Amino acid sequence: MKGTVTISLEDYEQLSDAKLNAEKIISASKLSVKELQVFLSYICTRTDLSHFVEEFNRQSVTSKITIDSGRARIILKDDKN
Repeated sequence: MKGTVTISLEDYEQLSDAKLNAEKIISASKLSVKELQVFLSYICTRTDLSHFVEEFNRQSVTSKITIDSGRARIILKDDKN
């Protein structure tokens, strides 16, 4: 669908700022996921987390944890990238 919209310059600047803030939040979230993966991988070397991971995956709506050869991965279910 193509079309045009007229908005004030102030509204445009707010929209642009909101986009930048959203990009920062997404970037910070991805970094947090990586850090949590490292932490879970470390914990996996100390104890068996399989029961806890299964329960988490059963209840989680937005992510899934997998553990393969002692390495944890967090998969975001709605991640498009």
